[in-house]
Amino acid sequence: MRRFAAVLLDMDGTLVDSDAAVERAWVTWAGESGVPVAELRPRMHGNPAPTTIRAVRPDLSDDGVERAAARQLELQYTDLDDVVPTPGTARLLVALKELDLPWAVVTSADRRLARARLGAAGIAPPMLVTVEETPRGKPHPDPYLAAAARLGVEPGDCLVVEDSQPGIDAGQAAGCTVAALRGLDADIRIATLADLADLLQAQP
Repeated sequence: MRRFAAVLLDMDGTLVDSDAAVERAWVTWAGESGVPVAELRPRMHGNPAPTTIRAVRPDLSDDGVERAAARQLELQYTDLDDVVPTPGTARLLVALKELDLPWAVVTSADRRLARARLGAAGIAPPMLVTVEETPRGKPHPDPYLAAAARLGVEPGDCLVVEDSQPGIDAGQAAGCTVAALRGLDADIRIATLADLADLLQAQP
């Protein structure tokens, strides 16, 4: 693995274990909205809420999608009881500091939710790029392109770390190298963020 100019980290499932909270919110929303949970489950992680809602409720108008997404997010804002750092997060953050390597969190969550979950997990990123800041969210490249631009580095010099296919697609479309968790296929496969810390610190 070559040396990178910056590391761009997804939040949910990558830095922060919020799977249970995300799924509880979607299950509640599905019950309220008449959407079968089985149809929704494969789409619960990785996409902005409006993207998922459009996929499962194509009958909704743009205003209807906006209202549905607002309701789904409302269910998540205060559900933080079991939101914790993922395994290896502390190790990776120490390594990034020791290497003096710039990093940012790039998430499909909005700023309020991102700050709530990162705060619950005790993580204070130097830069946060949320869904409000780009015209298109993941799987489009816009969020990662925006993060690279704000850091003043070329996308091709960035390492993206993701745990979902939409995020991997976004990182690759931006021209970044992508490290994937959860056994997903990307340029680099890692089991935990501690593995990534070891790889970064092993570079000459």
